[in-house]
Amino acid sequence: MSKRPIYRRRSVIWTVSLTLVFFARFLLFTNYVVEGESMMPTLQDGNFLIVKKFGSIQRFDIIVFHANTQKDYVKRVIGLPGDRIMYKNDVLYINGKPIEEPYLQRYKRKLVNGKLTGDFTLQEVTGRKTVPPGYVFVLGDNRLVSWDSRHFGYVKMNRIVGKVNARCWPFREISIQF
Repeated sequence: MSKRPIYRRRSVIWTVSLTLVFFARFLLFTNYVVEGESMMPTLQDGNFLIVKKFGSIQRFDIIVFHANTQKDYVKRVIGLPGDRIMYKNDVLYINGKPIEEPYLQRYKRKLVNGKLTGDFTLQEVTGRKTVPPGYVFVLGDNRLVSWDSRHFGYVKMNRIVGKVNARCWPFREISIQF
């Protein structure tokens, strides 16, 4: 019996495997490198992220979106369509109810005096009382320096690249689904 068919099978298996990997990589996932400090302490400058391009976006998901034709941003979804958002005394209120943000606790402990998030209502920063259909309201975790929906308004859903699924770099901080 000849070994030739075995090599052909292996070749076909490798070809199919590589095709599937490329398909998954380019159609289902993408990567993103964090630039800046707007998502600290959750994400730091230089972190390498894997972004899942499919699935629904939920409140508090970390997303990557096209800010303009040259830049993508990474931020946290705070408001979904129909939500009323308000911050008062460093507490998030969604639709009138106080909501805990445990992902900010590490950052808040480092503050000597003052608030991490200044007081505002959605209407004060966007001119609307609720997040419109087809949009989300996003904030960076480092609220003191983040350029986010308080400054540039809502993010249109079709501009969202995807949800951050994993941090792959640096190795000491590898984590899956934030």
